[in-house]
Amino acid sequence: MGRLRPLRHGPPVGCRTGAVARLRSTTATSAGGIVIRQQSGVLEFVAGQRRRDHAHTWTLPKGTPIPGETTEETALREVGEETGLEVRIVAPFDSISYTFIQRGTRVNKTVHYFLMEPTGGDLSRHDHEFEAVRWVAFGDADGLLTFETERALVARAADALATGIVAFETVTVDLGARREVPGEAVS
Repeated sequence: MGRLRPLRHGPPVGCRTGAVARLRSTTATSAGGIVIRQQSGVLEFVAGQRRRDHAHTWTLPKGTPIPGETTEETALREVGEETGLEVRIVAPFDSISYTFIQRGTRVNKTVHYFLMEPTGGDLSRHDHEFEAVRWVAFGDADGLLTFETERALVARAADALATGIVAFETVTVDLGARREVPGEAVS
C-alpha cells in the first residue's frame, strides 16, 4: 500500500477566501476645494449631490488629475466643472485619505483640498457628475455631508476662518456671533 494522503475539504491551508481574500491594491489622488462665500451674514460652502448605487451622497467637489496637470490645476478645473462656478484658490488646505474597494481592487485614495472663493459662474451650469449643487451654511454641514472625513474637513475650515488662520478678500469672520462682509455697515 502506498503512502496515505489526508483528505482535504475546502481550500488549501493558508489560502484566504471570501471577505479576507487578499485584494490587489492601488493608490489614487484627487484634488478639490471648499468654495466659501458669505451671504446675508452667513458663511456658506458649496456641496453637490451624487447618485451612487441607488443612494444619494452629498460631497465636496473634487476629481482626478489629467496627466501633466498640477494639483492646483486639477482642483480649479474639477471644482469649476462640478459646480459651474469660476473660482480662485485662497489657500492650500488639508488632505484626507480613505480606502474603498472598486472592481476587486483596494484603492487607497488621497484627496488634496484648497480653500477657494467664487469669482463668477453659476451653480446651474454644473456638469453631469452632480445631480444638484447648492450653497450650504457651515452650521448645516454635519446634517448634509455624507462622509465624516468631509464633515471634519469643513469644520476645520470654519475654525481656520474663525481664528484668522486664513483670510479671504470677500469674507471676514468676527469671533462674535455676527459675521460681516467688508463694506457693509456694522450696526
